[in-house]
Amino acid sequence: MSNPCREVITLQLGHYANFVGSHWWNLQDASLCYDASPEETPSEIFSDVLFRVGQTHSGQTTYTPRLIAFDLKGSLNTLRQEGCLYETSSESNSLAWEGAVMTHMEEPAQKNEFLQDLELLDGQGLPQERLQIKNHKESRVPNTVNGQLEHGRKAYNLESSVRVWSDFLRVHLHPKTISIVNQYSYEGECDRLEAFGQGESLLKENSFLDDLEDKLHFFVEECDYLQGFQVLCDIQDGFSGLGSSVTELLHDEYGGRGIFTLGLAPVSHPQSSIVKDVYHLINSVLSFVHLSNNSSSFCPLSLRGGLERRPSPHTTFPYLLYDASSWYHSSAVLATVLDTLTLPYRLHNGGCSMGHLIDALVFSGRKVLCASASVPFPMVSDKSLPDTLVDFGETLPWRPVSACGELRENRCFAQSVCLRGISPHNMICNLAPGSKPISPLHMCTSGEDVLIEYIKSQYCGTLSAVNLIQSPCKLTAPFPQIFSPSVNKDGFLQIKPRPFGSTVDNIPVLTSMQTSPLLHHTLLHLYSSVKSLDLRRFNSFLSTGTELENLHEALQDLRTMAQNYKMNFDLDISTEDDSD
Repeated sequence: MSNPCREVITLQLGHYANFVGSHWWNLQDASLCYDASPEETPSEIFSDVLFRVGQTHSGQTTYTPRLIAFDLKGSLNTLRQEGCLYETSSESNSLAWEGAVMTHMEEPAQKNEFLQDLELLDGQGLPQERLQIKNHKESRVPNTVNGQLEHGRKAYNLESSVRVWSDFLRVHLHPKTISIVNQYSYEGECDRLEAFGQGESLLKENSFLDDLEDKLHFFVEECDYLQGFQVLCDIQDGFSGLGSSVTELLHDEYGGRGIFTLGLAPVSHPQSSIVKDVYHLINSVLSFVHLSNNSSSFCPLSLRGGLERRPSPHTTFPYLLYDASSWYHSSAVLATVLDTLTLPYRLHNGGCSMGHLIDALVFSGRKVLCASASVPFPMVSDKSLPDTLVDFGETLPWRPVSACGELRENRCFAQSVCLRGISPHNMICNLAPGSKPISPLHMCTSGEDVLIEYIKSQYCGTLSAVNLIQSPCKLTAPFPQIFSPSVNKDGFLQIKPRPFGSTVDNIPVLTSMQTSPLLHHTLLHLYSSVKSLDLRRFNSFLSTGTELENLHEALQDLRTMAQNYKMNFDLDISTEDDSD
């Protein structure tokens, strides 16, 4: 008997959240097994968890993300809000008016090379006119007409042409997916969604609330076993307030389901200023408090060195050459992290539900998590996993991706570790008869045992859930080519540089999501950074709907939250008196 599909509904709130989400859905598209026969073993990753089966007006079966995405006016470029899978014939829309008609035509948005190729392959004259089709035997047809673009065989240089997230999205979206906040604009200095109160007030408008509830009910009612919602939300602008309202609605209406919220922040913001930096800081504080209160768990995801106004240098990886100021680049890195972090509740067999994963990590009031990753996991193709892990010595194999800094000691309350993309013959060390193992890892008889033994040695006494997945993170066009020349096409290290112009098609990735004492310092530092401000000087922020009293209350909640993560006195830092 096949396992039931444990559906997850994804919500993306904000422009950077949609950047990360676009890359992430592209990764899901790359992992779909289009040409698998019914007799073949199904993929480890159960794509039905995230995708839904539908049918067009012409009776063609479609396969689209179970997704609701919010963004501002001007963020779609060539992408049509209603999509193009379910459109009706234009002949049915003929005008009954017989008088004179004046037509005003606007210059169409220019498509970049990637979108032009998709249009050329389909030959239909519309951007992203590709059908994603799923039949009852789990085999799927390619997204392209002749497969030339499948799995990133062509390298694109879109750095100068990507302006919005829809410029590199390759999957089709359902007409119920996109919601545009027309009160605010993505472009220009005026009418920008910058403050928590602006976003929080959006759901107070009946039309906005009705639209959201209609979309939620549409996706929820077709689920057989809804395990929960994963919410990608910008935390440094006004979408933080919208995220607070949306997660509160989810909590009230679907309280028995998991709500896993990921707070996203880019390394840098365009056209920033001192005042805007303060806005970003206050929005972050309010996000931590409200999103964690309304969600089952909350995990910030960012390559920033911190969320304060003057953070430490951004996170770097030894074999990535990404431009931290490029949202197109940084969101691609975070998408690979997100893709691996969420694997435990997206597997065919051997995984767990979203609720079980959250229950294993969240206890004693610790709902905020932090993540770390190794992208790509630095392993030589002909080396074994035990040898690779031993070579790290006392250094942890991952880097922080939650803007929380790095913990000096290997301590946490609980964690979920995922390693993917290691071939079976490299998972263990096949010792010659009579040879002495150089470490306990070399005595293990399975890759999972190797990883478990390694985590136990690094985090003695810590509750750790470990997942080892053979499937690599598959990259597809137009994922940016941000890898060092020493990374081969399969994501492993090699001495000879990769041929110029060639692409990296797969990468191994290691992630850890922890309930960490590091958050004690991070949350207190956020508290102190806002506490030191004279908030009355930022009346423009307070005038958007956030009362000064509510902001002080949120600060106290943040300080209380920080105390839940104090493991020992040596992690404590002094704070100023709370009195006003």
